[in-house]
Amino acid sequence: MKDLALYRNIGIFAHVDAGKTTTTERILKLTGKIHKIGEVHEGAATTDFMEQEQERGITIQSAATTCFWKDYQFNIIDTPGHVDFTIEVYRSLKVLDGGIGVFCGSGGVEPQSETNWRYANDSKVARLIYVNKLDRTGANFYNVVKQVKDILAATPVVMTLPIGLETEFKGVVDVLTRKAWIWDDSGDPEKYTIEEVPADMVDDVELYREQLIETVVDQDDAIMEKYLEGEEPTLEELKKCIRKGTRELAFFPTYCGSSFKNKGVQLVLDGVIDYLPNPTEVNPQPEVDLDGNETGTFAIVDPNRPLRALAFKIMDDRYGVLTFTRIYSGVLSKGMTILNTATGKTDRVGRLVEMHANDRIEIDTAQAGDIVAIVGMKNIQTGHTICDPKEPATLEPMVFPDPVISIAIAPKQKGSAEKMGMALSKMVQEDPSFYVETDQESGETIIKGMGELHLDIKVDILKRTHGVEVEVGKPQVAYRESITKVINDSYTHKKQSGGSGQFGRIDYTIAPGEPGSGFVFQSKVSGGTVPREFWPAVQKGFEASIVKGVLAGYPCVDLQITLTDGAFHPVDSSAIAFEIAARAGYRQTLPKAGPQILEPIMNVDVFTPDDHIGDVIGDLNRRRGMIKSQSSTPMGVRIKAEAPLSEMFGYIGDLRTMTSGRGQFSMEFSHYAPCPRNIADEVIKEAKERELAAAK
Repeated sequence: MKDLALYRNIGIFAHVDAGKTTTTERILKLTGKIHKIGEVHEGAATTDFMEQEQERGITIQSAATTCFWKDYQFNIIDTPGHVDFTIEVYRSLKVLDGGIGVFCGSGGVEPQSETNWRYANDSKVARLIYVNKLDRTGANFYNVVKQVKDILAATPVVMTLPIGLETEFKGVVDVLTRKAWIWDDSGDPEKYTIEEVPADMVDDVELYREQLIETVVDQDDAIMEKYLEGEEPTLEELKKCIRKGTRELAFFPTYCGSSFKNKGVQLVLDGVIDYLPNPTEVNPQPEVDLDGNETGTFAIVDPNRPLRALAFKIMDDRYGVLTFTRIYSGVLSKGMTILNTATGKTDRVGRLVEMHANDRIEIDTAQAGDIVAIVGMKNIQTGHTICDPKEPATLEPMVFPDPVISIAIAPKQKGSAEKMGMALSKMVQEDPSFYVETDQESGETIIKGMGELHLDIKVDILKRTHGVEVEVGKPQVAYRESITKVINDSYTHKKQSGGSGQFGRIDYTIAPGEPGSGFVFQSKVSGGTVPREFWPAVQKGFEASIVKGVLAGYPCVDLQITLTDGAFHPVDSSAIAFEIAARAGYRQTLPKAGPQILEPIMNVDVFTPDDHIGDVIGDLNRRRGMIKSQSSTPMGVRIKAEAPLSEMFGYIGDLRTMTSGRGQFSMEFSHYAPCPRNIADEVIKEAKERELAAAK
């Protein structure tokens, strides 16, 4: 059995363009996993192996790789930074024990950094902070440290200080050991010398060392007592305190460097070993029953316990379907039979591989703490639990956000419809935030996702990976409908056609629910006027109806329905009669209940240089945006706003035009809100036109 104390399962996450993938490349080079460094801007990075990633210079899907540093095994996941692909960050964080948050030395804490940090907090993942790109113009390590405190409300513990900044950046000082690491200009990460601290930095190093000690000794009462009595803790005692506080998220060890220039990465790797937890030191995964309720038992990381593993990513490639799996307990071996608790079906493990980006190494067995891929599993989806068939259990599942944008697609060649259907079903399996459905009226294929870039990439994958060229319609917003009034109503379903008939009468109240409450049904019938066995049929009738609102056919949300009374016939009443009564009652009552259209409102985070701020705010106001806050950064101004999704299509092009190409923005779903009357009328009109076109 492998020693789990020598394992580190880590993820690298950050805002777009902060240098995550470049940092991963440097780690792979230093650990001997690759011999030639591939650059993102040249489209040659190891973990960016999709064509779309290489062209756009961004990471789209998380990539897994395994490497070794000083006898420790690192399972690393490089995640995307773009907001449309945060699903990849979320599901990666779910299975990791620790992370490295990478921040740009000049950009600082950018919009997507915040989202990823929030996800990591939710998943309780211990992190190191690495401030990258200190060789760039405008880089300021101390500003980024301040932003981590102010914007993320986190406590950074400074472990290294930069020697020089921007073009003068040549190395770092290790605050704990008071030693300077200085690299030469060859660009070789191995060519450095360890020297005494430069004379002009001695005071700064002592100041930050004192701050470090005061922050971390809180973690151990005995060490703290010694320190208060004037005795400085030893290096080992300090490391022990830092490790404990990092694991408990009390603070975050903060490093600096320039991955591109190969300076400072070794100290980050040492920090991963010294301060991030191994798989046995992380809170064990809770097990849940089939309804999602916690059972009180946990998947404790131990190879000798029954198998518990979570499928966190599905990827289709030329060798078959790969199921990326984190093993929490037990052992997974080639040829063994496993149970998927979500489907209730067993499957045989044909091949087991260790991943290195898109290369794979065949292995025979893996154990608790490992991240591996199973080749060729059937009917498995992200978030499913794999376990021992003799001792079944389900791990806490993943929750994914609903898509907010959709487009209609159709194959350019008539004969490609079946090929497109097969390709889309594979893509849906790979990405839980990507939906495909067929419009019942028009017969069109609709794809839904998290943003314009998300769907743009999907169309590109259809074309390149699957060889299907498609016509793309204009983006559609995922509107919703709700009501504003409480209505008491009654409906009687009566049908007589010889023999036994159908009869069911329901009295009910339809009321608006709390925002986000969904559909709530309750019965207050007493005295048996509607027998208890018919209540589920009434609920089913209403629940089946809310998928289509009465104004424009969008799903109706936040609806509270109470069954108050009714009547039945001893012979003619049946479940189907009451279900039909509920469906007809919905159509009868909803138009009276003040129906309204709701539109998705997005949190928009815009960065603009100072001299364009007036244009950007004016443009957001024209888009019905509401400015929430604005704050100055060393490079410009960050504006936080809320704006309707329907007004934000094509925004990146307009923003770049306004800011001479220097503006950036990120956007994520916030909530649904009522549409203004003129917009709602337009939405209803478009829906009716689509209905008429489909009828022809």
